[in-house]
Amino acid sequence: MPASPALPGLVLCFAATVLLVFVCVSSPTWEKISFLNVGPTHYGVFGFTGSSTGIGYEFQSNQLGFHSDSRLDDINTTVINNLTKTLILHPIACGLSGLAVLFGLCGAGYHRVGTVMMSLFAALATIVTLVAWVLDMVLFSIVRNRMRDEDIDAEYGNALWLTLGALVALILAFFSSACGVFGSYRRKRAEAKI
Repeated sequence: MPASPALPGLVLCFAATVLLVFVCVSSPTWEKISFLNVGPTHYGVFGFTGSSTGIGYEFQSNQLGFHSDSRLDDINTTVINNLTKTLILHPIACGLSGLAVLFGLCGAGYHRVGTVMMSLFAALATIVTLVAWVLDMVLFSIVRNRMRDEDIDAEYGNALWLTLGALVALILAFFSSACGVFGSYRRKRAEAKI
């Protein structure tokens, strides 16, 4: 029987991992999930609609229906391009929360040390996810507002809110796994000796 103190943190870490996996396979891989929707173009972690996958990208005017880059020159700055490179934090956060799940399975099935490690990896994943979400909001708010200033219809995508959901799940996972560290694991050891 699994150790009940580790289960809430384990379930929450698993939920955060699933949400972050969805974010990581956003556009151009899966068009239904994106950070920013500009007409038929969807912007994701590793690119946008019709682009090849890679780290970092520019907001190209031909994707938005313009023939010259003059209206989007203030969007394609070095700062904005570097902010698109920070989207790599999503797969990093996903990997950390996945490690928290693995350690949570050890904590639920075997020993308190797994719960301690789950708590630590959930804390690391929380920090990385928080930084990623703040940078997402900064990047895509700047781009969205500049496009709207040019009368281009730009809307936030669902990947921003999936990242926020993963952040909330990781915060709750950290606190529940930190409390789960102090749970009773004695019965499990007594059963193992028999």
